Amino acid sequence: MMKKVLFISTLISLFVSSNLLAQCGSHKKSYTKSSHKSHSNLVDIAADNDQFSTLVTAVKSAGLVATLSSDGPFTVFAPNNIAFSKLPEGTVESLLEPKAKNTLTSILTYHVIPAKITAETLVNAISAAGGAFTVNTVNGTELTAKIMNGNPVLIDAKGNKSFITQTDIEGSNGVIHVIDAVVMP
Repeated sequence: MMKKVLFISTLISLFVSSNLLAQCGSHKKSYTKSSHKSHSNLVDIAADNDQFSTLVTAVKSAGLVATLSSDGPFTVFAPNNIAFSKLPEGTVESLLEPKAKNTLTSILTYHVIPAKITAETLVNAISAAGGAFTVNTVNGTELTAKIMNGNPVLIDAKGNKSFITQTDIEGSNGVIHVIDAVVMP
């Protein structure tokens, strides 16, 4: 499975075109590419950034720190604290309870792709796939990426949308793209 995903990721990379920067430049101002480069893993990067404090707490509660600190590579579509605050009142608190660990793990692993997919690769994959690119997440469920209103967006299994607001926060074991809503399997 991992070899298949990496092979597909490599094939997608072949579709990268030189006009991507022009495409990205047409996105709304809320979509920004990060120039952050790090030798830290994805969990350390998130832990060092206050906008991910809810996500880090959830990752710890689900017991996913070791997994997401491993070699990877991973692509994490990381909901920031504002994204978590959009969930119905009490949702985050109930997901952090020990009895909800399986549900929390399912939700968090739905935000992770077992391959490194940069913004450039993602936009080109969307284009090459005719406007909608579907990826398999770590939890085994599909997530769809499209361009809507000039911005990259994820569409979850329930049809909910989450815009990617910041891209390519690179770590030693993959890349983080910030999203503005929690996606649900």
